Amino acid sequence: MQEKILHKAVELFLNFGFKSVTMDDIATEMGISKKTIYTHFSTKTKLVEAAALYIFETISTGIGCISAKKLNVIEETFEIKNFAMKHLNNERSSPQYQLNKYYPKIAAVLKNKQFEVMQECVVDNLNRGIETEVYRENIPVSFISRIYFVGITGIKDNDLFPTEEFPILELMENYLEYHLRAIVTEKGLKTLNKFINKTPEDK
Repeated sequence: MQEKILHKAVELFLNFGFKSVTMDDIATEMGISKKTIYTHFSTKTKLVEAAALYIFETISTGIGCISAKKLNVIEETFEIKNFAMKHLNNERSSPQYQLNKYYPKIAAVLKNKQFEVMQECVVDNLNRGIETEVYRENIPVSFISRIYFVGITGIKDNDLFPTEEFPILELMENYLEYHLRAIVTEKGLKTLNKFINKTPEDK
């Protein structure tokens, strides 16, 4: 039952937001009593924490599987983006922003975990890009891997990038192009242009 509650909570949180969904909402959706939920998760904060970590682990595992394929580094970057967006329901409810605003302690723990995973993934991507001459050989890998993390988390700030003005899918596409154009070689640019020129349905 605990796992079922967690899965339903994840679904609702991603659809409507960590703040908006109540324990009553989850109980109603599952056809169980709120007391049953509290038997497994003593507070909503505990449930939010479990849900956030579950989402993180799911995405981290997927990123690891994609990285293991050793795709062309530009293709890998877009595939990871597509995977993450799919599992975050295209971030319709701005989960990261809501965590930061309403559950800052959970968000801080999660940020550290995200940084560790992304550092490993992005540094590997950058080094392979240099080796395959897709990225410029003189790029500062440690700096770029960190500035990439700052950017990818920063664009999820709804105060800076309100979704009505910056739709999340378009925002992500623009950020990836911005990031990659700064580091690709002429060879890499040809590959990047193939992805940029695809229709939304093909991406």
